[in-house]
Amino acid sequence: MKKKTAVFLKKNKWLKALPNTLTVCNSLCGFAAILNTLQAYKETKDPMTVFIISSCMILFAMIFDTLDGFAARIFNAASLKGIQMDSLADMVTFGVAPAVLVAVMAHLYSATKFGFYAAWILCAIYLAAAAHRLAQYNVITMVEKKSSQKFYGLPTPGGAAAICSLVFLFGIYRPEHGLIKILPWYAGVLGILLVSNIRYQHMGKWLGTIKKHKKRQAVLVLLLVCFILNPPITAAIVINGYVLLGLVAFLITFNRKKEILPQSKIETFR
Repeated sequence: MKKKTAVFLKKNKWLKALPNTLTVCNSLCGFAAILNTLQAYKETKDPMTVFIISSCMILFAMIFDTLDGFAARIFNAASLKGIQMDSLADMVTFGVAPAVLVAVMAHLYSATKFGFYAAWILCAIYLAAAAHRLAQYNVITMVEKKSSQKFYGLPTPGGAAAICSLVFLFGIYRPEHGLIKILPWYAGVLGILLVSNIRYQHMGKWLGTIKKHKKRQAVLVLLLVCFILNPPITAAIVINGYVLLGLVAFLITFNRKKEILPQSKIETFR
């Protein structure tokens, strides 16, 4: 089987370029989302529609982000160039695009009591954290070559998905502008989580083990049913639940360790 695959790849060398092509598609989605978000300043009737489209573009880019790594493994096309391209694309799509999306929404809807500049700073925190995390990921991948079932810190696509799922939810149900004020602050919190030491489940590997776990199969079926019944609410709950679950698990684990440590060692953490 391996020999046949090797022969097939030799005859179709163009397949080696497929992973990087998918990565470029990822970055183009992010670029399109940024340009589309800026169109909200021209939309006098309903700028929220523009934000919904931008959030969908960012979420759609996650398909390309998943497929490029899958294609690299299938076609044995993994390379240092591909790793760099993937992180640069993620920076555009899952770093810059969500930050611009929240900043423009904050500007148009006066989303903070301290003015637009406070929202800008919070979005800048998210952007800087995304850059730091992606650079750190490159170092770990290329130098330390570690692989685990869990991430340390919230994955960058997860942070972007958390923002976009709420934007989509707010756009569909049109709540009062008071709820939109949460977004800049939430973006700042997500930025902190991106560079934290909190462990998050690797969802790709979690999905890869579903065949062996009946409980996970049941959970996935339940989520699919809920998503069919109400996509916006289900997506928002699942994605943001993933974010909060990691934080809650970290706090519980930290408190348990603190209870076990002697009083003398507890003092050193203060």
